[in-house]
Amino acid sequence: MSGWRVVVVTGRSKLDLRYNSISIRRDNGTDFIHIGEVGTLILETTAISITAALMCELINQKVKVIFCDEKSNPHFELLPFYGSHDCSAKIKEQISWTDFFKESLWTIIVKEKIENQMKLLKKLNKEEYKLLQEYSSQIEHNDSTNREGHSAKVYFSSLFGNDFSRNKENSLNAFLNYGYQILLSTFNKEIVANGYLTQIGLFHKNMFNYYNLSSDLMEPFRVIIDELAYKENPQKFEKDEKRKLQNILNFKYRINENNHYLSEVIKIYTKSIFDALNSNDLSLVRFFSDEL
Repeated sequence: MSGWRVVVVTGRSKLDLRYNSISIRRDNGTDFIHIGEVGTLILETTAISITAALMCELINQKVKVIFCDEKSNPHFELLPFYGSHDCSAKIKEQISWTDFFKESLWTIIVKEKIENQMKLLKKLNKEEYKLLQEYSSQIEHNDSTNREGHSAKVYFSSLFGNDFSRNKENSLNAFLNYGYQILLSTFNKEIVANGYLTQIGLFHKNMFNYYNLSSDLMEPFRVIIDELAYKENPQKFEKDEKRKLQNILNFKYRINENNHYLSEVIKIYTKSIFDALNSNDLSLVRFFSDEL
């Protein structure tokens, strides 16, 4: 079982490997954290140095490492070349997935995303949920009529007001972007661990997007960040807001008739996607629920 802790390192420090633990050296002393406990390591400042030996061991033990920029926002991550012993076979499988089945899979992912948005609006007593319910029932193969786009306009306006735009630079969008980045990074980890390429997506095909497949699979999970943003209504985006988002992987949800931490839910869901793709069987896909 992989680690469960999200560890955030702040301030000037040096990280290296000591007896299967992360050694964090600062001016006022040294802390040790056993690698087996860590699921995600976030380096929140550029004033941190980390040894190659530690990075190699973190990769070996499948710890997700996220590096932040000078503004303490996620900037890049550490990914292995080979996440599975049979990567070549997995990549051949990925290339052989048919367009029709990928489109069929994308259709149910979009439907699940809209239904999750609808459920959140209904939970918050927003009457607009009825319109999303209608859009969900209208989805066609590969979402050819773009119900996802129509739903997004209604959904975000209902949650955050008619003046809200994802293109504006403000605390709310910073909050959303940071949370989505954590989700994306977690999906990157699981896709690579299963031996597949993040670049080759189902629907997303941007030649400049290194994470097309991750962008596809994370869509039904965005609502988790949206709900937290609605509850917090951030007027600023600083340390406290980031800590709340960094804790999302410890939220619990229901999947396969059991309750799991979000990090494990993403692992189960991602594996079910690959099982479905390799068996041409949509019934194998397992979605999550917030009803514990």
